[in-house]
Amino acid sequence: MRVTQESDDVNEAIAGELRLMDPAVRSGAEAVRLFDPEFVEVGASGRRYTYEETIAGLPDKPGSAADGPRYEPSAITGVLLAPGLVHLTFETVFDGRRARRSSLWRKRDEETGWRMYYHQGTPVPPDID
Repeated sequence: MRVTQESDDVNEAIAGELRLMDPAVRSGAEAVRLFDPEFVEVGASGRRYTYEETIAGLPDKPGSAADGPRYEPSAITGVLLAPGLVHLTFETVFDGRRARRSSLWRKRDEETGWRMYYHQGTPVPPDID
């Protein structure tokens, strides 16, 4: 099943992704509700981060300070891979550095809603389009 951005599910996943880039959300309790308990991130360094590590470190992560640099997202697209599973791809600029990003969002039930299940960001060198 391949559905483009017109899907309500894809739009809800995009809204969650954008909320996680908001410093007020990143540094508060709402962020915890946006991560799936089985969340995993593979960082640009290749390091794997668990849900627990991510939640514990979120207030100190880049983009969490109200007076600091902010993520500038662009070209967000999504595909509904299966019921309850959306794959998003997009680019960000943060403090002058570009990255290509990929997230999986999962919805297990109506009560918990859409939550980020997996994320990976890859730095883009300045000489790459």
